[in-house]
Amino acid sequence: MEPSVIEQSNPQSYEFTQEVLQSGGVIAMPTDTVYGIACLINKRNSIKRLYAIKERELIKAIPVLIGTLEQISSIAASFPSTAYALSQHFWPGALTLILNKHSNIPYELTSYPTVGVRMPDHDWLRSLMQSCGPLAATSANISGQPSLSSAQEVLEKLGSRVDLLIDGGTCAAGIPSTVIDCTLSPVKVLREGAIPESAIRRVLEDS
Repeated sequence: MEPSVIEQSNPQSYEFTQEVLQSGGVIAMPTDTVYGIACLINKRNSIKRLYAIKERELIKAIPVLIGTLEQISSIAASFPSTAYALSQHFWPGALTLILNKHSNIPYELTSYPTVGVRMPDHDWLRSLMQSCGPLAATSANISGQPSLSSAQEVLEKLGSRVDLLIDGGTCAAGIPSTVIDCTLSPVKVLREGAIPESAIRRVLEDS
C-alpha cells in the first residue's frame, strides 16, 4: 500500500501530519539537508519502525530534531558552553550536536548515555515541531545506501514503509549534517558534512 502524500504547501499539511504523528505514524519529510523519516520521540513502537524501515542496526542511535532552542531541556541533561556557542552560530542549520541525554529519553531512541540533536533550517519542519514537539528523525534511505533528496526518490525507495510523505520537492542542500560530540573536551568532529570542520574550529576559537 502506497503512503498518503500531501504537498508541503497545502494549508492542511500541518494538521494532517500532526494527526498521523499523534496516532503513532511514521512520516517522510523534507529537511534542509536530505529527506528524513520521523516519529514522535515518545512513541516507542514508532521508533522501532524507524530502524525497520531503514534496515538499521539497533546499536546506531536515532537523532532528534527540535523546533525551538527551549526544547533542548527535554532532550539533553545539560547544554555545555561549547554546544551553546555552536548552536548560536549554526542553528538552524546542518549541525548535529551530541549531548548527554535527558532521563526521559526512551531506550529505543538511543541505548547510549548520549543523544544527537539538531535544529533544521527548514521553516515548515520547525513550525511543525513547535506544535507537536521534537521528532526522532533519521535520513530517509536504507542504511548504507545514498541519501535521498527528493520526494519522488523517497516514494521509489521506501514506498509503503512510511505512512505519510510530505512532498516538498527537492531538498536544497542534499548533504547530511556535520556531527559534533560536545560531551568531550575538546569537542570531536564525528562526521564532516554540510558545515566544514574548519568553520566549527573558528567558532570554538572565538568563543
